[in-house]
Amino acid sequence: MAASPGPAGVGGAGAVYGSGPLGFALDSGLEIKTRSVEQTLLPLVSQITTLINHKDNTKKSDKTLQAIQRVGQAVNLAVGRFVKVGEAIANENWDLKEEINIACIEAKQAGETIAALTDITNLNHLESDGQITIFTDKTGVIKAARLLLSSVTKVLLLADRVVIKQIITSRNKVLATMERLEKVNSFQEFVQIFSQFGNEMVEFAHLSGDRQNDLKDEKKKAKMAAARAVLEKCTMMLLTASKTCLRHPNCESAHKNKEGVFDRMKVALDKVIEIVTDCKPNGETDISSVSIFTGIKEFKMNIEALRENLYFQSKENLSVTLEVILERTEDFTDSAYTSHEHRERILELSTQARMELQQLISVWIQAQSKKTKSIAEELELSILKISHSLNELKKELHSTATQLAADLLKYHADHVVLKALKLTGVEGNLEALAEYACKLSEQKEQLVETCRLLRHISGTEPMEITCIHAEETFQVTGQQIISAAETLTLHPSSKIAKENLDVFCEAWESQISDMSTLLREISDVFEGRRGEKYGYLSLPKPMKNNANLKSLKPDKPDSEEQAKIAKLGLKLGLLTSDADCEIEKWEDQENEIVQYGRNMSSMAYSLYLFTRGEGPLKTSQDLIHQLEVFAAEGLKLTSSVQAFSKQLKDDDKLMLLLEINKLIPLCHQLQTVTKTSLQNKVFLKVDKCITKTRSMMALLVQLLSLCYKLLKKLQRENNGWVSVTNKDSMDGKI
Repeated sequence: MAASPGPAGVGGAGAVYGSGPLGFALDSGLEIKTRSVEQTLLPLVSQITTLINHKDNTKKSDKTLQAIQRVGQAVNLAVGRFVKVGEAIANENWDLKEEINIACIEAKQAGETIAALTDITNLNHLESDGQITIFTDKTGVIKAARLLLSSVTKVLLLADRVVIKQIITSRNKVLATMERLEKVNSFQEFVQIFSQFGNEMVEFAHLSGDRQNDLKDEKKKAKMAAARAVLEKCTMMLLTASKTCLRHPNCESAHKNKEGVFDRMKVALDKVIEIVTDCKPNGETDISSVSIFTGIKEFKMNIEALRENLYFQSKENLSVTLEVILERTEDFTDSAYTSHEHRERILELSTQARMELQQLISVWIQAQSKKTKSIAEELELSILKISHSLNELKKELHSTATQLAADLLKYHADHVVLKALKLTGVEGNLEALAEYACKLSEQKEQLVETCRLLRHISGTEPMEITCIHAEETFQVTGQQIISAAETLTLHPSSKIAKENLDVFCEAWESQISDMSTLLREISDVFEGRRGEKYGYLSLPKPMKNNANLKSLKPDKPDSEEQAKIAKLGLKLGLLTSDADCEIEKWEDQENEIVQYGRNMSSMAYSLYLFTRGEGPLKTSQDLIHQLEVFAAEGLKLTSSVQAFSKQLKDDDKLMLLLEINKLIPLCHQLQTVTKTSLQNKVFLKVDKCITKTRSMMALLVQLLSLCYKLLKKLQRENNGWVSVTNKDSMDGKI
């Protein structure tokens, strides 16, 4: 089983440590339920506040009134579920019970207020009973919505403290049991304590896994995955290493092997707590150096900033930054495994980068005193030249590291050294053990150095963490294999010693496999096949043609534009609710019109979530693809409705065709917009697409309602069900 974290997706949050007695499931914590209710609740509150604040819509239609009431009721129901979970958490945590209960009461009151103020039945009796509603007291519902958000936030923060406390308590239990396992002397006692340890590790696995899923920071998530991967593998290692020690209590190598496992597990447990609490022990700081690729990326951003501001930074700063980057390339040039050709090319490109920086600084100084077009173009040319040199350096470093890693993995694919160590162990050949232990140490050093080079060219922070994890794993596991092999060689007939060596060798082989996966993913990122994604309203990649030296100015949305997108998104979300209500009226849910309508509503809801930074659509590219499918689905719907219209009388048929003729052009317009390149005007494209989608959804709601009424009318006239897709009816044979 793979165990490296990060991009390869191994050591995921759902994993359970170990196998056999440890492989049973545990119920998820209360915070999972809290989070799911929160995800339902907060968008609804946002919808209700947006709806009531529309200045351009003082008179609400019946549909809007019903929509507001539906949202108000949904908010109240979601609040009720949220409060139940909050109260359950409070009952289990007496130290926070009072604070949580107060926040829950506030949330409940706010939910009930919103439900009452959005109830349209009260609107009909306004004159007789003086009931205040949303339409006579907007301020009241706004206050209630704000109180709801505030109280929900309080509960979530308090619940988060509970979760952190649970993880720390679970870790402390594991550590306490580990201390008992370290001191145990009898096999029977070990079995009893290890059973308890297994249960505690499963609990810790689920708690830390849930936390890993909640982390927003990809770097922290990768670190958590790395620590949990260590714990997963070490649990089985601890079992066999401890049993070997008990069987051979006077064997020094067995004790060394066991201590290595315990030490690594303790470090991993501390790392999880460090990530969860977001603080390092004794005020330590992260001293890991920045990778070469990250350094080059930051350096290029700094020199490109000169296009906009010539006084953005000092020249000395830029020179120092480049020197730090080039100094780190010594990891490549000083490596005994780097070929002569690669070494020479890296040194040549480093020298070229230094020269071009000096040229850039010279032009930069002139540009500060002379504001001429020729100087501006010369500065741009200097920026492009040094960027090109650094890109060439990146290519050379990538080629060097990946070629070395690929060759190394291919050479050690058959695990000859591991097989030899196992054989010498069962033969009790100490002389051969020394020879193959030396070979494994050499292999370990090669792998460790290769991981260090891969980290420099990994391209993303999560993969940097994965490279560091692989480096540490090879370093530690290599030593542990040698100590386990030594124990077996000293006790060649020992089954438990043989089993122990097998476990460590499997961990090594697994890490080799993970390294192969990591190498593929690093190459994918470098070649642009994955990794660098552009989120909502992010800028497109720079144009390849740099003949025009004028820099592109990004079309960044201001607060007004963002508010516009958010409002369009909320209206879109409301229309999907209306469409779903229309769909529910249909008795035949397999009807083609219903199926296409349901598909369009589902996709529109994903678009709504996208405007909030949520849901399955993560990038602008995802959005465009979804819109293309949405437009195609709209055209399929119009075809089905046209087929249905052939069954209708002339007046009804004309009325339906008029609605279809409104939808078809919108579908084609949306397809055109999605295919139109607006270069750096991403906001404008998103705005147009969502506006078109909203118009299409409004027509969809009307079409679904009209088709349903006409179908019912047709059924009454024909005294039976007429299928939309019936071939006879398609030909007009009714």
